[in-house]
Amino acid sequence: MELPELDAVSDDAMDSFVEKFRSQSYRGRFHEDQWEEEFEKIPLFMKKTPSEIDPMENPDLACLQSIIFDEERSPEEQAKTYKDEGNDYFKEKDYKKAVISYTEGLKKKCADPDLNAVLYTNRAAAQYYLGNFRSALNDATAARKLKPCHLKAIIRGALCHLELKNFAEAVNWCDKGLQIDAKEKKLLEMRVKADKLQRTEQRDIRKAKLKEQKERTQNKALLQAIKARNIRLVSEAAGEEEDSASEGLGELLLDGLSSENPCGARLSVDDQGRLSWPVLFLYPEYAQSDFIATFHEDSRFVDHLMVMFAETPSWDLERKYCPDNLEVYFEDEDRAELYQVPPESTLLHVLQHPRYFVKALTPAFLVCVGSSPFCRHYLQGRKVHQVK
Repeated sequence: MELPELDAVSDDAMDSFVEKFRSQSYRGRFHEDQWEEEFEKIPLFMKKTPSEIDPMENPDLACLQSIIFDEERSPEEQAKTYKDEGNDYFKEKDYKKAVISYTEGLKKKCADPDLNAVLYTNRAAAQYYLGNFRSALNDATAARKLKPCHLKAIIRGALCHLELKNFAEAVNWCDKGLQIDAKEKKLLEMRVKADKLQRTEQRDIRKAKLKEQKERTQNKALLQAIKARNIRLVSEAAGEEEDSASEGLGELLLDGLSSENPCGARLSVDDQGRLSWPVLFLYPEYAQSDFIATFHEDSRFVDHLMVMFAETPSWDLERKYCPDNLEVYFEDEDRAELYQVPPESTLLHVLQHPRYFVKALTPAFLVCVGSSPFCRHYLQGRKVHQVK
């Protein structure tokens, strides 16, 4: 007799519950036009977790996070949780977050050496893909200390050495790994590559040394040829004029002789032992210049001027720069004096003048039109000597 009464009560309660929603909406219901966004807020249906979890905005997710990273759990459990989180980030190729997760796992200082070795190895992999090869190598080394036979750590370390161009170390790490697994394909391929690169590097080093020795021998011969001609040099690095016989300046010049002029030329010697210099002609009236890459020491100034001004330069609007009108000077900077060079003089004759100093292995000369107002004004008040 009681059962029908209970059924009647249940029916009445259900009818009352349903009737309530006819007059008021269910506060937790989904809205038809926003159901996808609202589904995304439920942890089970999230396609991607937010980078920062706000308990007010995602209370369910914050609750799950507090359970997962419960500080009351053992260090091993917490470290494993961070390892799994890092692995998920790694699969998503979010290597920066993966590094953070693995680091948090290591901070737990759990007593499991195998787990710590995995954390170091995994962090090494994430650092490797971020291009932090030195950090990745440090992690691979730490993993090997905890677990010397950990093959993944050895492979990762060998890869890092390869990227850092430590080819000998890469070969050594490969050999260590092949002692554990002689058929490991990655190590076999990497060893062949590292060994080939190491041999190439050693060959290049030998070639560079031989080239350096050859250049140094040639440069010493050039320096001796300069000294034999009593040509005075000055190095811009020295900051002061010195005789070419000076040992200190000689060492500076040996380095300078190996490098080209900014215009791509350098001092050279031919088979007969004669020197050719890179020479600069400056035209102060128009702030113009000419660069002669190889001015043979036995060539005359007039020979070059005839070639250079066979055609009127574009900047010579008055067409006055003709070889017969030109005067050549060099400047004695210490005394603020000028020396006029006879056009028939050879370069060697001028370079041997007691007041000429070759700066930066590139002789320089001033050229102007002797009869021009500019030249008269330029020379006014300055002492001018004649080179004999």
